[in-house]
Amino acid sequence: MKEFRQRSAPAREKQDVIDSLLWQQAWTAVGKKAFVIEADAITFKYGDRVYVNSTTNFISVNGDRGVVQISPSSFVSGPNGVGGITVDGRISNMDLKVDKKGNTRISMNISGKGINAQLDITLYAGSDNAYVIVSPNFNSQTVRLEGKLVPYGQSRTYEGMSL
Repeated sequence: MKEFRQRSAPAREKQDVIDSLLWQQAWTAVGKKAFVIEADAITFKYGDRVYVNSTTNFISVNGDRGVVQISPSSFVSGPNGVGGITVDGRISNMDLKVDKKGNTRISMNISGKGINAQLDITLYAGSDNAYVIVSPNFNSQTVRLEGKLVPYGQSRTYEGMSL
């Protein structure tokens, strides 16, 4: 076992460096208010969890504009044309805090034609992994998206037609 640990140590160190660089990139994007959380899993209100395509399931922030797109089905077109719903609006009351463990917590409101919700984002310390809890103000259909936080300009998402 000792020999295995010695052989795998350089690979682990290399991954730690990569994770650190990805975290720094994500942290910088958050500071610029230009980031996208590309979701690869969605958990709905009653705990149903589905794995999804990260190019069509995301939360994006670009300045004061925010987009929430949830497209859990690639078989049904949905109102946005890509299997779900796309809503956009203006971001307000954005607040950023770092907890004791180094996790970044971002809360904001997003309001627009088809959305009025609270978004609570957590970016894990030392990683680009994040999750978002979207809590609509007009119903209790809370949803959780999990994925990677990437700079807005490097996102590979496809935005459908907004409501």
